[in-house]
Amino acid sequence: MSKRPRRNHSAVFKDKVALEAVKEKQTMVQLSERFQVHPNQITEWKKQPLEKAQKILRKGNRSG
Repeated sequence: MSKRPRRNHSAVFKDKVALEAVKEKQTMVQLSERFQVHPNQITEWKKQPLEKAQKILRKGNRSG
């Protein structure tokens, strides 16, 4: 069994997939099949913008 070469996804692609995951109109499995990405990867990409937003909000509350 040969391994598939590692793929590098653009930030735009990651954001697109994450946004679709946040909308929850399709299951993770459906999104995984649609975008050809593992469901765990989609879950990670979905978490990243939410974590960044929390950091920004915390930082904004300290200076305000």
